[in-house]
Amino acid sequence: MLLALPLVVPVLGVAAAAAVTKYHLKGEDLSQYDEADLPVTFMSDLNSKANQAVKAYLRENFVKPAKEGGSRREKLNAKRASFDQVGLSRDFNCTFTPATATSGKVNVAGEWVRAAGADPDRRILYLHGGAGTVGSAVSHRSITTNIATRTGASVFAANYRLMPENSRMASVEDSRTVYRWLIDNGPEGVASVNRLAVAGDSAGGNLTLSLINWVRDSGFRSADAVVAISPAVDATLSGPSIRTNYETDIMLQPLVGRILKIPRPVLLWMAWRAYRVSPAAPEISPIFADLSNLPPTLVHVSAAEMLYDDARRYVAKAQAAGSPATLQSWAHMAHVWHAFDRMLPEAHQAFDEITKFLKQHGVTA
Repeated sequence: MLLALPLVVPVLGVAAAAAVTKYHLKGEDLSQYDEADLPVTFMSDLNSKANQAVKAYLRENFVKPAKEGGSRREKLNAKRASFDQVGLSRDFNCTFTPATATSGKVNVAGEWVRAAGADPDRRILYLHGGAGTVGSAVSHRSITTNIATRTGASVFAANYRLMPENSRMASVEDSRTVYRWLIDNGPEGVASVNRLAVAGDSAGGNLTLSLINWVRDSGFRSADAVVAISPAVDATLSGPSIRTNYETDIMLQPLVGRILKIPRPVLLWMAWRAYRVSPAAPEISPIFADLSNLPPTLVHVSAAEMLYDDARRYVAKAQAAGSPATLQSWAHMAHVWHAFDRMLPEAHQAFDEITKFLKQHGVTA
Protein backbone atom coordinates (compact mmCIF):
# COMPACT_ATOMS: atom_id res chain seq x y z
CA MET A 1 0.00 0.00 0.00
CA LEU A 2 2.82 2.39 0.91
CA LEU A 3 4.58 1.58 -2.36
CA ALA A 4 1.52 2.71 -4.31
CA LEU A 5 1.34 6.08 -2.57
CA PRO A 6 3.95 7.82 -4.78
CA LEU A 7 1.83 6.85 -7.80
CA VAL A 8 -1.48 7.89 -6.28
CA VAL A 9 -0.42 11.45 -5.42
CA PRO A 10 0.51 12.50 -8.99
CA VAL A 11 -2.62 10.83 -10.37
CA LEU A 12 -4.79 12.72 -7.89
CA GLY A 13 -2.97 15.94 -8.77
CA VAL A 14 -3.62 15.48 -12.47
CA ALA A 15 -7.26 14.63 -11.80
CA ALA A 16 -7.67 17.70 -9.61
CA ALA A 17 -6.07 19.93 -12.24
CA ALA A 18 -8.34 18.48 -14.92
CA ALA A 19 -11.40 19.09 -12.75
CA VAL A 20 -10.41 22.70 -12.05
CA THR A 21 -9.80 23.28 -15.75
CA LYS A 22 -13.16 21.82 -16.75
CA TYR A 23 -15.41 23.28 -14.08
CA HIS A 24 -13.67 26.54 -13.15
CA LEU A 25 -11.53 27.74 -16.05
CA LYS A 26 -13.28 26.64 -19.27
CA GLY A 27 -16.80 27.89 -18.67
CA GLU A 28 -19.89 26.57 -20.41
CA ASP A 29 -19.71 24.99 -23.85
CA LEU A 30 -20.43 27.90 -26.20
CA SER A 31 -20.48 25.78 -29.35
CA GLN A 32 -24.23 25.40 -28.80
CA TYR A 33 -24.60 28.94 -30.15
CA ASP A 34 -22.71 28.19 -33.36
CA GLU A 35 -25.78 26.58 -34.86
CA ALA A 36 -28.18 29.26 -33.69
CA ASP A 37 -30.47 30.73 -36.33
CA LEU A 38 -28.85 34.12 -35.87
CA PRO A 39 -29.86 36.92 -38.23
CA VAL A 40 -26.66 38.70 -39.24
CA THR A 41 -26.78 41.84 -41.34
CA PHE A 42 -23.81 41.71 -43.69
CA MET A 43 -23.14 45.32 -44.55
CA SER A 44 -20.39 44.98 -47.15
CA ASP A 45 -18.46 42.20 -48.90
CA LEU A 46 -16.04 44.43 -50.79
CA ASN A 47 -12.28 44.03 -50.41
CA SER A 48 -11.51 47.48 -51.79
CA LYS A 49 -8.19 49.15 -52.56
CA ALA A 50 -8.77 51.31 -49.51
CA ASN A 51 -9.02 48.22 -47.35
CA GLN A 52 -5.82 46.84 -48.87
CA ALA A 53 -4.12 50.12 -47.98
CA VAL A 54 -5.28 49.74 -44.37
CA LYS A 55 -3.83 46.23 -44.21
CA ALA A 56 -0.52 47.49 -45.60
CA TYR A 57 -0.52 50.20 -42.93
CA LEU A 58 -1.14 47.62 -40.22
CA ARG A 59 1.68 45.38 -41.44
CA GLU A 60 4.06 48.31 -41.30
CA ASN A 61 2.96 49.74 -37.98
CA PHE A 62 1.82 46.70 -35.98
CA VAL A 63 3.36 43.51 -37.33
CA LYS A 64 6.92 44.72 -37.95
CA PRO A 65 7.33 46.71 -34.69
CA ALA A 66 6.18 43.67 -32.72
CA LYS A 67 9.10 41.69 -34.12
CA GLU A 68 11.75 44.33 -33.42
CA GLY A 69 14.12 44.24 -30.47
CA GLY A 70 14.04 45.96 -27.11
CA SER A 71 12.87 45.00 -23.66
CA ARG A 72 9.23 44.19 -22.98
CA ARG A 73 8.80 47.47 -21.13
CA GLU A 74 10.43 49.46 -23.93
CA LYS A 75 8.16 47.83 -26.51
CA LEU A 76 5.09 48.56 -24.41
CA ASN A 77 6.02 52.21 -23.85
CA ALA A 78 6.74 52.64 -27.55
CA LYS A 79 3.42 51.08 -28.48
CA ARG A 80 1.53 53.31 -26.06
CA ALA A 81 3.24 56.39 -27.46
CA SER A 82 2.49 55.23 -31.00
CA PHE A 83 -1.19 54.77 -30.19
CA ASP A 84 -1.49 58.24 -28.65
CA GLN A 85 0.35 59.82 -31.57
CA VAL A 86 -2.47 58.69 -33.84
CA GLY A 87 -4.82 60.98 -31.94
CA LEU A 88 -2.33 63.82 -31.60
CA SER A 89 -1.30 63.94 -35.24
CA ARG A 90 -4.55 65.33 -36.64
CA ASP A 91 -7.13 68.02 -36.02
CA PHE A 92 -10.67 67.21 -34.95
CA ASN A 93 -13.84 69.27 -35.06
CA CYS A 94 -14.48 68.72 -31.35
CA THR A 95 -13.34 70.08 -28.02
CA PHE A 96 -11.47 67.88 -25.56
CA THR A 97 -11.93 68.78 -21.91
CA PRO A 98 -10.04 66.83 -19.24
CA ALA A 99 -12.20 65.57 -16.39
CA THR A 100 -12.00 63.08 -13.54
CA ALA A 101 -14.75 60.66 -12.61
CA THR A 102 -14.84 60.10 -8.87
CA SER A 103 -16.61 57.53 -6.74
CA GLY A 104 -15.46 57.00 -3.18
CA LYS A 105 -11.67 56.76 -3.21
CA VAL A 106 -11.47 55.83 -6.90
CA ASN A 107 -10.60 58.49 -9.46
CA VAL A 108 -10.62 57.83 -13.20
CA ALA A 109 -9.25 60.45 -15.54
CA GLY A 110 -10.60 60.99 -19.01
CA GLU A 111 -11.87 63.67 -21.35
CA TRP A 112 -15.16 65.04 -22.53
CA VAL A 113 -15.42 64.98 -26.32
CA ARG A 114 -18.00 67.45 -27.60
CA ALA A 115 -19.04 68.90 -30.92
CA ALA A 116 -20.58 72.36 -31.19
CA GLY A 117 -23.99 72.48 -29.53
CA ALA A 118 -23.55 69.14 -27.75
CA ASP A 119 -26.30 68.22 -25.29
CA PRO A 120 -24.76 67.95 -21.79
CA ASP A 121 -27.54 65.65 -20.58
CA ARG A 122 -27.23 63.07 -23.36
CA ARG A 123 -24.08 61.19 -22.41
CA ILE A 124 -22.05 58.37 -23.88
CA LEU A 125 -19.36 56.54 -21.97
CA TYR A 126 -16.64 55.35 -24.34
CA LEU A 127 -14.18 52.63 -23.31
CA HIS A 128 -11.19 52.38 -25.64
CA GLY A 129 -9.53 49.22 -26.88
CA GLY A 130 -5.88 48.17 -26.82
CA ALA A 131 -5.79 44.65 -25.34
CA GLY A 132 -6.00 46.14 -21.85
CA THR A 133 -2.36 47.25 -22.08
CA VAL A 134 -2.33 50.26 -24.43
CA GLY A 135 -4.70 52.94 -25.64
CA SER A 136 -6.25 56.03 -24.13
CA ALA A 137 -8.86 58.69 -24.67
CA VAL A 138 -6.35 60.45 -26.93
CA SER A 139 -5.53 57.41 -29.07
CA HIS A 140 -9.18 56.77 -29.89
CA ARG A 141 -10.25 60.27 -30.84
CA SER A 142 -10.96 59.17 -34.41
CA ILE A 143 -13.81 57.10 -32.97
CA THR A 144 -15.03 59.33 -30.15
CA THR A 145 -15.16 62.44 -32.36
CA ASN A 146 -17.17 60.63 -35.02
CA ILE A 147 -19.66 59.52 -32.40
CA ALA A 148 -19.79 62.97 -30.80
CA THR A 149 -20.31 64.90 -34.04
CA ARG A 150 -22.90 62.51 -35.41
CA THR A 151 -24.97 62.17 -32.24
CA GLY A 152 -24.73 65.60 -30.64
CA ALA A 153 -24.23 63.85 -27.32
CA SER A 154 -21.44 64.50 -24.82
CA VAL A 155 -18.93 61.66 -24.95
CA PHE A 156 -16.75 60.82 -21.96
CA ALA A 157 -13.68 58.78 -22.94
CA ALA A 158 -12.22 57.10 -19.87
CA ASN A 159 -8.56 56.36 -19.18
CA TYR A 160 -9.06 53.20 -17.17
CA ARG A 161 -6.07 51.52 -15.53
CA LEU A 162 -3.99 49.33 -17.81
CA MET A 163 -2.07 46.09 -17.36
CA PRO A 164 0.56 45.02 -16.45
CA GLU A 165 0.99 47.80 -13.87
CA ASN A 166 -2.52 47.06 -12.64
CA SER A 167 -4.64 43.96 -12.25
CA ARG A 168 -7.12 42.85 -14.87
CA MET A 169 -9.98 43.73 -12.52
CA ALA A 170 -8.77 47.32 -12.16
CA SER A 171 -10.18 48.24 -15.55
CA VAL A 172 -13.48 46.59 -14.65
CA GLU A 173 -13.67 48.61 -11.42
CA ASP A 174 -12.80 51.83 -13.24
CA SER A 175 -15.55 51.34 -15.83
CA ARG A 176 -18.05 50.93 -13.00
CA THR A 177 -16.80 54.07 -11.28
CA VAL A 178 -17.18 56.16 -14.42
CA TYR A 179 -20.65 54.80 -15.14
CA ARG A 180 -21.92 55.69 -11.66
CA TRP A 181 -20.38 59.14 -11.97
CA LEU A 182 -21.93 59.84 -15.38
CA ILE A 183 -25.42 59.26 -14.04
CA ASP A 184 -25.12 62.42 -11.93
CA ASN A 185 -22.32 64.39 -13.60
CA GLY A 186 -22.05 65.96 -17.04
CA PRO A 187 -19.56 68.17 -18.86
CA GLU A 188 -20.97 71.25 -17.17
CA GLY A 189 -20.99 69.89 -13.64
CA VAL A 190 -23.43 68.04 -11.43
CA ALA A 191 -26.61 67.24 -13.37
CA SER A 192 -28.78 64.18 -13.82
CA VAL A 193 -28.42 62.36 -17.10
CA ASN A 194 -31.30 62.34 -19.57
CA ARG A 195 -30.17 59.62 -22.00
CA LEU A 196 -27.15 57.39 -21.44
CA ALA A 197 -25.24 54.98 -23.67
CA VAL A 198 -22.11 52.88 -23.30
CA ALA A 199 -19.79 52.04 -26.19
CA GLY A 200 -16.36 50.50 -26.59
CA ASP A 201 -14.09 48.64 -28.95
CA SER A 202 -12.08 45.42 -28.56
CA ALA A 203 -10.93 45.31 -24.90
CA GLY A 204 -13.19 48.31 -24.34
CA GLY A 205 -16.02 46.33 -25.91
CA ASN A 206 -15.29 43.64 -23.36
CA LEU A 207 -15.54 46.20 -20.56
CA THR A 208 -18.74 47.59 -22.08
CA LEU A 209 -20.53 44.24 -22.08
CA SER A 210 -19.18 43.32 -18.65
CA LEU A 211 -20.36 46.68 -17.32
CA ILE A 212 -23.97 46.34 -18.44
CA ASN A 213 -24.24 42.98 -16.65
CA TRP A 214 -23.03 44.62 -13.46
CA VAL A 215 -25.35 47.63 -13.87
CA ARG A 216 -28.36 45.31 -14.19
CA ASP A 217 -27.36 43.23 -11.17
CA SER A 218 -26.51 46.28 -9.02
CA GLY A 219 -29.76 48.11 -9.62
CA PHE A 220 -28.29 51.28 -11.12
CA ARG A 221 -29.97 53.18 -13.91
CA SER A 222 -29.72 51.09 -17.06
CA ALA A 223 -28.07 52.37 -20.20
CA ASP A 224 -30.51 53.27 -22.94
CA ALA A 225 -28.30 51.73 -25.61
CA VAL A 226 -25.04 49.80 -25.89
CA VAL A 227 -22.55 49.58 -28.76
CA ALA A 228 -19.74 47.02 -28.83
CA ILE A 229 -17.20 47.21 -31.67
CA SER A 230 -15.18 44.04 -32.33
CA PRO A 231 -15.59 43.04 -28.67
CA ALA A 232 -13.50 40.41 -26.92
CA VAL A 233 -16.01 38.54 -24.79
CA ASP A 234 -14.38 35.16 -24.13
CA ALA A 235 -11.03 35.09 -22.32
CA THR A 236 -10.98 31.29 -22.61
CA LEU A 237 -10.42 31.74 -26.37
CA SER A 238 -12.88 29.01 -27.29
CA GLY A 239 -14.19 30.58 -30.50
CA PRO A 240 -13.09 28.77 -33.68
CA SER A 241 -12.35 32.05 -35.48
CA ILE A 242 -9.48 32.71 -33.05
CA ARG A 243 -7.59 30.20 -35.19
CA THR A 244 -9.45 30.08 -38.49
CA ASN A 245 -9.18 33.85 -39.01
CA TYR A 246 -5.56 34.16 -37.90
CA GLU A 247 -4.24 34.79 -41.41
CA THR A 248 -6.87 37.43 -42.24
CA ASP A 249 -6.63 39.42 -38.99
CA ILE A 250 -3.51 41.52 -39.52
CA MET A 251 -3.97 43.65 -36.40
CA LEU A 252 -4.30 40.85 -33.85
CA GLN A 253 -1.71 38.49 -35.35
CA PRO A 254 1.25 39.87 -33.33
CA LEU A 255 -0.78 39.70 -30.13
CA VAL A 256 -1.94 36.09 -30.30
CA GLY A 257 0.56 34.40 -32.60
CA ARG A 258 2.58 32.79 -29.81
CA ILE A 259 -0.47 32.17 -27.67
CA LEU A 260 -2.06 29.91 -30.27
CA LYS A 261 0.89 27.52 -30.02
CA ILE A 262 0.17 26.83 -26.34
CA PRO A 263 -2.16 23.91 -25.48
CA ARG A 264 -5.49 25.35 -24.37
CA PRO A 265 -5.53 23.76 -20.86
CA VAL A 266 -2.12 25.30 -20.19
CA LEU A 267 -3.30 28.61 -21.61
CA LEU A 268 -6.28 28.65 -19.25
CA TRP A 269 -4.04 28.16 -16.22
CA MET A 270 -1.68 30.89 -17.47
CA ALA A 271 -4.63 33.24 -17.87
CA TRP A 272 -5.85 32.44 -14.35
CA ARG A 273 -2.45 33.30 -12.96
CA ALA A 274 -2.12 36.49 -15.01
CA TYR A 275 -5.65 37.80 -14.38
CA ARG A 276 -5.94 36.53 -10.78
CA VAL A 277 -9.45 35.51 -11.70
CA SER A 278 -10.77 32.61 -13.76
CA PRO A 279 -10.77 33.39 -17.50
CA ALA A 280 -14.38 32.14 -17.50
CA ALA A 281 -15.45 34.64 -14.82
CA PRO A 282 -18.28 36.83 -16.18
CA GLU A 283 -16.42 39.95 -15.03
CA ILE A 284 -13.77 39.41 -17.72
CA SER A 285 -15.68 37.07 -20.06
CA PRO A 286 -19.16 38.63 -20.26
CA ILE A 287 -20.43 35.88 -22.55
CA PHE A 288 -20.46 33.52 -19.57
CA ALA A 289 -22.87 35.78 -17.67
CA ASP A 290 -26.64 35.69 -17.57
CA LEU A 291 -27.50 37.78 -20.63
CA SER A 292 -31.17 38.34 -19.90
CA ASN A 293 -32.79 41.74 -19.27
CA LEU A 294 -30.01 43.72 -20.92
CA PRO A 295 -30.46 47.03 -22.75
CA PRO A 296 -30.63 47.22 -26.56
CA THR A 297 -27.19 46.26 -27.84
CA LEU A 298 -25.57 46.67 -31.25
CA VAL A 299 -22.46 44.63 -32.02
CA HIS A 300 -20.17 45.32 -34.97
CA VAL A 301 -17.58 42.80 -36.14
CA SER A 302 -15.61 41.93 -39.26
CA ALA A 303 -16.06 38.44 -40.65
CA ALA A 304 -12.29 38.40 -41.22
CA GLU A 305 -11.19 39.01 -37.64
CA MET A 306 -10.33 36.53 -34.91
CA LEU A 307 -13.06 37.83 -32.63
CA TYR A 308 -15.83 37.14 -35.12
CA ASP A 309 -17.11 34.13 -33.18
CA ASP A 310 -16.91 36.06 -29.91
CA ALA A 311 -19.37 38.58 -31.32
CA ARG A 312 -21.59 36.05 -33.06
CA ARG A 313 -21.87 33.77 -30.02
CA TYR A 314 -22.52 36.70 -27.67
CA VAL A 315 -25.41 38.01 -29.75
CA ALA A 316 -26.86 34.51 -30.21
CA LYS A 317 -26.79 33.88 -26.45
CA ALA A 318 -28.22 37.32 -25.64
CA GLN A 319 -31.07 36.80 -28.09
CA ALA A 320 -31.75 33.34 -26.66
CA ALA A 321 -32.02 34.99 -23.23
CA GLY A 322 -34.56 37.48 -24.59
CA SER A 323 -32.30 40.54 -24.76
CA PRO A 324 -32.53 42.85 -27.80
CA ALA A 325 -29.10 42.32 -29.37
CA THR A 326 -28.22 42.94 -33.01
CA LEU A 327 -25.17 41.83 -34.99
CA GLN A 328 -23.87 43.69 -38.04
CA SER A 329 -20.87 42.32 -39.89
CA TRP A 330 -18.55 43.57 -42.62
CA ALA A 331 -16.36 41.28 -44.70
CA HIS A 332 -12.59 41.73 -45.10
CA MET A 333 -12.36 44.63 -42.66
CA ALA A 334 -9.61 44.95 -40.08
CA HIS A 335 -10.25 44.64 -36.36
CA VAL A 336 -11.97 47.90 -35.26
CA TRP A 337 -11.93 49.32 -38.78
CA HIS A 338 -13.93 52.26 -37.47
CA ALA A 339 -10.63 53.86 -36.42
CA PHE A 340 -9.62 54.27 -40.08
CA ASP A 341 -12.17 56.95 -40.87
CA ARG A 342 -9.75 58.84 -43.14
CA MET A 343 -9.10 55.75 -45.27
CA LEU A 344 -12.21 53.55 -45.28
CA PRO A 345 -15.70 54.38 -46.56
CA GLU A 346 -16.80 51.33 -44.53
CA ALA A 347 -15.79 53.15 -41.36
CA HIS A 348 -18.29 55.91 -42.13
CA GLN A 349 -20.90 53.33 -43.04
CA ALA A 350 -20.37 51.75 -39.64
CA PHE A 351 -20.70 55.10 -37.86
CA ASP A 352 -23.90 55.76 -39.80
CA GLU A 353 -25.33 52.49 -38.45
CA ILE A 354 -24.25 53.34 -34.90
CA THR A 355 -25.88 56.76 -35.21
CA LYS A 356 -29.15 55.23 -36.45
CA PHE A 357 -29.12 52.80 -33.55
CA LEU A 358 -28.45 55.48 -30.95
CA LYS A 359 -31.13 57.71 -32.44
CA GLN A 360 -33.60 54.85 -32.32
CA HIS A 361 -33.05 54.67 -28.57
CA GLY A 362 -33.10 58.39 -27.89
CA VAL A 363 -29.40 59.00 -27.34
CA THR A 364 -29.09 61.08 -30.52
CA ALA A 365 -31.07 64.30 -30.54
